[in-house]
Amino acid sequence: MAMPHVQRVEGTRGRPVYQVGGRSFVFFRNPRPDAADPVTGERYPDVIVFWVRFEADKEALVADERSPFFTTPHFRGHPSVLLLEADVGRLGYDELAEVVQDAWLARASPRRASAWLAAHGLPTPD
Repeated sequence: MAMPHVQRVEGTRGRPVYQVGGRSFVFFRNPRPDAADPVTGERYPDVIVFWVRFEADKEALVADERSPFFTTPHFRGHPSVLLLEADVGRLGYDELAEVVQDAWLARASPRRASAWLAAHGLPTPD
């Protein structure tokens, strides 16, 4: 909610959806068969979806064996990574903040994204 122009709306099952300009950038996904516990087969009820700006960002997050981020075949080609709510505590505050900021940047309008980046002294992507 610290990012500008964020609206929190209620999604399915009463879970929050975070939007900028009416576009979701972080949300809870409904349980699906492609994200299930490998031992029990139970669908994960707590999958959070974070948009990413670049495929390279997604690849870096899911390729790191220490990272709790993952993807599924359903999200192949989709600019997002997944995280179990139960694994949020494996991330430091700064790492989580960066992922949320990047998700916001992925979905914000170019004008809003450029303004936020400039206000924080960060380069705008080409």
